[in-house]
Amino acid sequence: MIVIAIIGILAAIAIPQFAAYRVRSYNSSAQADLRNAATAQEAYFIDFNTYADTTTKLVANTNAYGYFPTVGVTLTIAVGSTDESGYEMRSRNTSGNKTYVITGPGGVIEED
Repeated sequence: MIVIAIIGILAAIAIPQFAAYRVRSYNSSAQADLRNAATAQEAYFIDFNTYADTTTKLVANTNAYGYFPTVGVTLTIAVGSTDESGYEMRSRNTSGNKTYVITGPGGVIEED
């Protein structure tokens, strides 16, 4: 009976922690995708002297820019409206709880 109580207490502590670890890993995947997409944006800029306005232009299966999207991560791109000299990208994992943004070129990933 005491063993069952101890297991119950440990489960009550471990299950919420496990859920928190999962959410953190989902958020990390959104950050990693954003970092990889920023690198692909810079490679795209080298070839076309403008930034990609859609993710399909960056995806590695269709070209050589090396962006491999993670399942569940949504990435949106907004290119500068007048001279297209910059971009803003946002990413979020559908199972995570945070959205991340980078403004480039040379930006830093921040929580939105």
